[in-house]
Amino acid sequence: MSEVRSVAERGDLFGQRVREHWASLLGRRLDVLVAGCAHDEPLALDRIETRVTGADEDHPAIRAVLAERADLVSWSLGDLRSVPLAPRSYDVIQLSFLLERIRHAELVFDRLLQALRPGGLVLLRMRDRGSAYGLLDRLTPSWSRRLLWRLMVTPGTPGPLPTVYEPLTSSDGMHAFCLSRGLLVTDDMRNVSGPARRRRITGAAVAAVARLTNGRYPAGHDEITMVIKKPQHHFARLL
Repeated sequence: MSEVRSVAERGDLFGQRVREHWASLLGRRLDVLVAGCAHDEPLALDRIETRVTGADEDHPAIRAVLAERADLVSWSLGDLRSVPLAPRSYDVIQLSFLLERIRHAELVFDRLLQALRPGGLVLLRMRDRGSAYGLLDRLTPSWSRRLLWRLMVTPGTPGPLPTVYEPLTSSDGMHAFCLSRGLLVTDDMRNVSGPARRRRITGAAVAAVARLTNGRYPAGHDEITMVIKKPQHHFARLL
């Protein structure tokens, strides 16, 4: 498995990789699955025909967001270990801030990958459990998150959603997963995007966590962004 650390902005990176993939498919329509419908703007893909469907956990905050999304032709909500996903039916999976808030994350990711066509792309965004923000997020009691949520985030931000952060939601965990499945990580970036980081008090809390852990949980990022490719021919046991 090789890794390239891109210097492109996340949005430009995703768009660039999808356009490259579209060109390799001779410009046919792209079937896209958005797994994690509560976050992310639709991909900006001028002149590329797409058919976008969604899948996510059944949660009131997510249902409210779906009512506002005009880009999805259909969606499924429920246990992602069992929602209908036809094998090898998508060219691109946009996996947005989902894995850190669900249980059985590896099983869910395996199911999503089964729905990805050979050569297809996963556009991954997730909170890093190995960051100071991730540690603070998963250790904050749920009652406190509910109480403070609207004070910490910009209006319209869905949530608070569950915080689980299984080992997969880290750089080491994701790279080990990809290696075991024969997947190729083509791009790997770190970003700051947590909505609560925009508030001074939360930024101070994140910095304090970094200091108290002697930098083991760094404050410089909270998001992992990756582009993962499913090879055309490989030995992966599940895909």
